[in-house]
Amino acid sequence: MLADNKTSSDWPEAIYSTLERFDVRQVPYVPDAGHSRLIQRVLGSSTMRGIPLTTEEEGIALMAGAWAGGQRGVLLMQSSGVGNCINMLSLIPILRFPFLTLVTMRGEWGEYNPWQVPMGSTTQGVFELSGVQVLRASNAQEVPDVLQAAAAQAYNALTPTAVLLSQRLIGAKVFTK
Repeated sequence: MLADNKTSSDWPEAIYSTLERFDVRQVPYVPDAGHSRLIQRVLGSSTMRGIPLTTEEEGIALMAGAWAGGQRGVLLMQSSGVGNCINMLSLIPILRFPFLTLVTMRGEWGEYNPWQVPMGSTTQGVFELSGVQVLRASNAQEVPDVLQAAAAQAYNALTPTAVLLSQRLIGAKVFTK
C-alpha cells in the first residue's frame, strides 16, 4: 500500500504523454506499485505494448531487440531491481541502442523495509558507473520536464538515461497488518 502523496497525482499521465510523443512502442516492466498507474495506462494503449518481465535484466535485452526491430522502448523497474541489471547494462554501449529506464525508488524517504535500503542508496552510483546518465524527479511538477529531457537524451543523442522517481514522489510504502 502506498502512503498518500501530498503532490499532484497526475505525474503518471505526464510520463505516458511524453512516451507517446517520443513514439515509444514497447514497455517492458516488472510489476511495481509505484508504476501501477503508468502500467495500466500502457496496457490500455493501442500504440504501446506492455511486456511483463520475470526479472529486470530481461528488459535490457528486450529494449535492444526492440531497437533492432525499429521500435523504441522504455524499461520500468524499481530500484531494488537495478542490481540485477549490472552485467546487461554493458550491452548498451556495445550495441549503441537508445536506453531509457524509469526507476521507482525504494530505500529512501520514509522507507520501513531495511532490505530496500542498500540498493536504494546505491542505485544512482550503479547507473553512473555503468555509463548511464541519471536524472531525478522528486515532485510531480518536475516530472514532465525531467522526462522530456531524459527522452531527448536517450532517443535523440543515444545517451543511456535513467530517471529516478523518488520515493517522496511516489509515496512511501507503509506496512499494514
